[in-house]
Amino acid sequence: MTTAAQPTQQQYAVGSLVHARGREWVVLPDSTAELLVLRPLGGADDDVAGILPALEQVVPATFAPPTPSDLGDQQAAGLLRTALRIGFRSGAGPFRSLASIAVDPRPYQLVPLMMALRQDTVRLLIADDVGIGKTVEAGLIAAELLAQGDARGLVVLCSPALAEQWRAELHGKFGVDARLVLPSTIGRLLRETPYGQSVFRPDGAYVVSTDFIKSPRHREDFLKNCPDLVIVDEAHSCVADTAIGASARTSQQRYSLLRALADRADRHLLLVTATPHSGKEEPFRRLLGLLDDRLATVSFDTEAGRRLLAEYFVQRRRADIRDDFGDGAHFPSSRDTAESPYTLHRDYKKLLDEVLAYARETVRAADGALQQRQRWWSTLALLRTLSSSPAAAVQSLKTRAGVEEADSPEEADRTGERTVSDPADSEGAESADAVPGARLPAAETADGPDATPEHDTSEHEDTAEGDEEKARLIAMATAAGKLEGPTRDTKLKKLIATVTDLLDDGYRPIVFCRYIATADYVAKHLAKALNKKGAEHPVAVASVTGELSPDQRVTRIAELTGADEDGNPPAERRVLVATDCLSEGVNLQESFDAVVHYDLAWNPTRHEQREGRVDRFGQRTDVVKALTLYGADNPVDGIVLNVLLRKHERIRRVTGISVPVPQESESAMQAVFEGLILRGEKAAYEQEGLFPQEEAAAAEQLEIAWQSSAEREKRNRSRYAQHRIKKDEVAAEVAEVRAALGTVEEVRDFTRRALTALRGMPAPTKQGGFTVHTDALPLGLRDAVSAALGPRHPRPVVFHDAPSAPRGEAALTRTDPVVAATARFVLDAALDDADKIPQWQRPARRCGVVRTKAVDRRTTLLLVRHRFRLHLPTRDGSVREQLAEDARVVAFRGSATEPQWLPEDEALALLDARAAQNTDPKFAAGHISDILAALHTVLMPELRVHSADLGKKLEASHHRVRTASRARLAGLKVVPQGDPDVLGVYHYLPAPTIPQGADA
Repeated sequence: MTTAAQPTQQQYAVGSLVHARGREWVVLPDSTAELLVLRPLGGADDDVAGILPALEQVVPATFAPPTPSDLGDQQAAGLLRTALRIGFRSGAGPFRSLASIAVDPRPYQLVPLMMALRQDTVRLLIADDVGIGKTVEAGLIAAELLAQGDARGLVVLCSPALAEQWRAELHGKFGVDARLVLPSTIGRLLRETPYGQSVFRPDGAYVVSTDFIKSPRHREDFLKNCPDLVIVDEAHSCVADTAIGASARTSQQRYSLLRALADRADRHLLLVTATPHSGKEEPFRRLLGLLDDRLATVSFDTEAGRRLLAEYFVQRRRADIRDDFGDGAHFPSSRDTAESPYTLHRDYKKLLDEVLAYARETVRAADGALQQRQRWWSTLALLRTLSSSPAAAVQSLKTRAGVEEADSPEEADRTGERTVSDPADSEGAESADAVPGARLPAAETADGPDATPEHDTSEHEDTAEGDEEKARLIAMATAAGKLEGPTRDTKLKKLIATVTDLLDDGYRPIVFCRYIATADYVAKHLAKALNKKGAEHPVAVASVTGELSPDQRVTRIAELTGADEDGNPPAERRVLVATDCLSEGVNLQESFDAVVHYDLAWNPTRHEQREGRVDRFGQRTDVVKALTLYGADNPVDGIVLNVLLRKHERIRRVTGISVPVPQESESAMQAVFEGLILRGEKAAYEQEGLFPQEEAAAAEQLEIAWQSSAEREKRNRSRYAQHRIKKDEVAAEVAEVRAALGTVEEVRDFTRRALTALRGMPAPTKQGGFTVHTDALPLGLRDAVSAALGPRHPRPVVFHDAPSAPRGEAALTRTDPVVAATARFVLDAALDDADKIPQWQRPARRCGVVRTKAVDRRTTLLLVRHRFRLHLPTRDGSVREQLAEDARVVAFRGSATEPQWLPEDEALALLDARAAQNTDPKFAAGHISDILAALHTVLMPELRVHSADLGKKLEASHHRVRTASRARLAGLKVVPQGDPDVLGVYHYLPAPTIPQGADA
């Protein structure tokens, strides 16, 4: 780098180079004569600094040409070019964020981004299936809005259980460092905040617990200082039905918070959920009304209503996007599902029959509607817990019924549905795994706290009945306790055999249970059965339930799936037992690939959410498994299977659409359970489809409503905006941007070659990637790898030939932290003074002379870095300026004084040329000196023309993308800024022909 004396007054142009603080910088937009906004040459946005020329010395600078003696072999040009391109974090293409994100989006994931770019203020409901990348889609929109300057800050509202996962996703994939705002962090954040100021800043990035911030203590401060881009995860939990009760009040508070956020017309709002519609219309309409008030009331039976919805709503199912994963990306090709029946042990069957008889008697004998509903729900809770496990049944019999406090039959039903059933519009599964109680006050009358020594005749009769009922419940609890273990609990026995088979087949299963008591019971017996004395392969078993805090859940899973403190790898044979606290939002695909439904959920959506933990993007197993256990002679399981689960699956297969259970499901389930409990119609349930007339009518109405909903959804989806966006055309633009930043093949080849030169000794793996030993790497690179993977990362480091990698390993993509660190090291070493670094630590060089059979005339390749000033129209009608870089190769034949310029494809082909023989260093240096002598007089004018042509090409690409997204075009320009930098000069000479045979 060269510098000039500082003039008295200097106005530096955007994109020009200056020297300050001992290094070179690029002048960025927003600079003034008084304050220069600078980015280090080749640096990232995190390194941007402001410098006051009045206080610090700033002088113009120019990029120094290569030194003729800095010669490398035939690989030097390719290594330097790729290292440069990988390092770009501000590409000049139409998608400004692609250069700075650590994810390679699939074509379908770009569709929500294109929909967002069409809107002045972004308002979208992203409702794609579980596991196909809603987080990535929301992150892409956020990254692009931030990169373009259309958003200043970001906040994610989510469950505290998902907060750390969101923070890690934002940091690892999108380069956004977000602060966690939770009950456990707010004290520290307040201490770090200056007195009188808010924890929140409009230009900050935060991941916030929705339930924490909705409280009156924090709500107003948050609303006042909230950033202008808000992502709401699991948004359906914020708009539950407007019923009365604690759960409804919580949802109302959440909705009130979102309503206040949405009322600011210029705030971007992304709602994310896989279950936008619970089967009830009111909550769905309230959710849509947050995006546009008209959506709360407009008729979707009209063309105008459907078109309005299409502007704000995007929803794809697995079948819609599976073709996008044909290039080896990790997404399961199929999900192998099966039902696995078992038969109850005679003692278990006897107790179940006794509980049914008890339920029938107590509900029939109820005094009044309120008591009847209380008894109904308490006995249903007992039936469900006994179907789950003996441990859950015992705990239920010892726990007061939640419906006890109800003041009306309606309140009893609302409480019962929330605690016993699995309603789709409940506030979530995270805290819903506690065992529901079955005890009511009548069972405690004899020795309760209000007992008195004097009773009239009726009181004595009531006391006698209470004593009898209490004794009966105690006897049932005792009998349930005796059923524990695989001898009498055939469901547990079946699970042990099922899990053993899965482990032997190489699968790593998650066992989902409904209750905490069941999960702990199952985990204990699985660990014992799978690790019997003399077992050939030990199995690691852990349980995660709602009893653990979100942080404790993460720790428990990490202990099961991660390396230990000594760096030893995790157990390959492992089983996770969990309640539905892990069924929503949690990514488990890296460590597990099968699901066992130990307990049937009373809502098919819950099964989809469970299976979505492993059947999702990033899963390395091609075929995942999902097995459903059920009691063939258990009438409770029969009802759930026949009325809900099998109907849901049948409708999905016939229509290709998976829709939530209609509202009629509650009345249908009620009718069917009434037939079982009140009329004792058990025999009919032992044959699928043989329902008594009254229950059959209710079930038939449910299926009709369900089928109708699926057909309507199928018709409506053809009108969604996502189907009008030509994703293949968008993907082509993205591919062009990606090519300018470094193709997958180029990045893979660069990483292997660079780490080979840097003594990492890459060794191939069976999966197509390779391993690298980091201990021999240069110290600076070794430290960077440890910073990216953690100090206790597995050794050697595994590089996966895939878009994603498990924790502690690397993916061969340009934005992977380890790949980026390698490129940064190679580039810095090449540009630094050659005398400062050992030669083996400089695998890329800025010059080279190669004798090769790839050319028949002397040919020169130049590696050039261009800078462009982007004039981008904004949503408010103004034009925003940004600076971007691009790296290209150009080539010419003949001498540097009379160059014959080659097409781009011929220039690129030179990167694959191989040396046929060695070249004398002095001879090579002389050739490079001759070329550099003509750099400014002959070559630079042509390079300026290349910059102008490239600027026009980039501007056309911006124009195409903006046209596709219907964004503003007025004022759009891409203008070259300053002379391009020549980073490398590589001269190719024809290899001499050696005579063969008699002519030798």
